[in-house]
Parts: sequence; C-alpha cells; structure tokens
Amino acid sequence: MDKVFTRFLEKFGGAIDRREVPLSSFDRYRGKLPNLLLEYWAEHGWCGYGDGIFWIVNPQEYEGVVASWTEGTKLQERDTYHLIARSAFGDLYLFGEKTGFSLNITSVLSRCVIDNFEITNEQMDRELQDFLLSMDVDTNDYGELFTPAMKKLGPLRHDEMYGFVPALMFGGPDTLDHLEKVKAVEHLTLLSQIAELQPYSFSDL
Repeated sequence: MDKVFTRFLEKFGGAIDRREVPLSSFDRYRGKLPNLLLEYWAEHGWCGYGDGIFWIVNPQEYEGVVASWTEGTKLQERDTYHLIARSAFGDLYLFGEKTGFSLNITSVLSRCVIDNFEITNEQMDRELQDFLLSMDVDTNDYGELFTPAMKKLGPLRHDEMYGFVPALMFGGPDTLDHLEKVKAVEHLTLLSQIAELQPYSFSDL
C-alpha cells in the first residue's frame, strides 16, 4: 500500500461493504481513469470509508446519474466524466478524461465546482493522489448530520445514501427529521431533474 492511501485510511478508517472489482471494469476504464486508481481498485475493491461517509464507487453504475446532471450543458461539450467517488449525502466527485478531477457536484443544492484546465496522461496519477489527500471526513458531512443519521437510520450499504425528503430544492428543511435512507442512483437522478445545475459563484461554467 502506498503512502497516499495509507494517509487516506488514517483519516477515514477501514473499509465497509467491500465489493471486488471484475476484470471487465479494468478493461473498460483503462486509459480513461488513472492507472493508480485501477491499482487501488485491485487492492481495495469498491467500498465505503469513515463508516460510509465517503465511497469509492463503480463508475459504470453511475453513468446514468452523470448523464442526468451533464447532458444538455456545457459540461457535456467540455469532457467525458466518470463518477469515481461520492459522499453519504450526495457530493459527487467526477473525473474527466481530459481534465481530471475538475467537477464536483453538490447534488442536494444542484451546485457544482468546475476547474477549467486539462491534464496529460502522465499527470493522472498525481491528480488522484492530490484528490485523496484533499479529502477529509468533515467536508463530506452535511451539517454534521452523518453520525446522528447513522444512529437513527442505520449504516449505509454501497447503493444507499442519506437523502432529504422532501428535497431541499423543493423547499424541504435540512434537518435530521427529514433525512431518509434512499437508493443512491435513483435519488441522485431525481435531484438532477429538480433544478438546473449551477456553478458556485467562485466556479467557472
């Protein structure tokens, strides 16, 4: 295990709900995602960390989610994105084949952060290392609700997230009483259909 992933585990703790990665997935994403990420998949699988506050996921399962958020926007013209990680509350971390970790979507607010630059294949692994080193538990914890939600609703599985019902963009409150355990793909797709994705004021779209 390399130093970067060791540091990541020191921050988040051990894995939960691990799934082995099939050979077909390595073939599918080789050359599109960092080689180092595929090495992590081989060693660690797809799983959750920090008791499920952060998940490294199978991008293929989220292709429809990515399409729902990006189709018909300038993002679709800019790059081909793959969702490689997400938070328990639907923060989406996308890797662009040309631009690396250039798109972060806060799904509950229909907001995004975009970095407008391109990287070379040689820079992909460094991009992944920088991404993992930048991650911490607090930035994935919406309103410090993760621990209370886990106590009330139970731990998440790999295909689940904590979602506000009704959704915040429908005017629902962002309180524990309005959190439910929901299927991630279905809920993220629903959120993409409520409001148009908008960049944060400091971002560029």
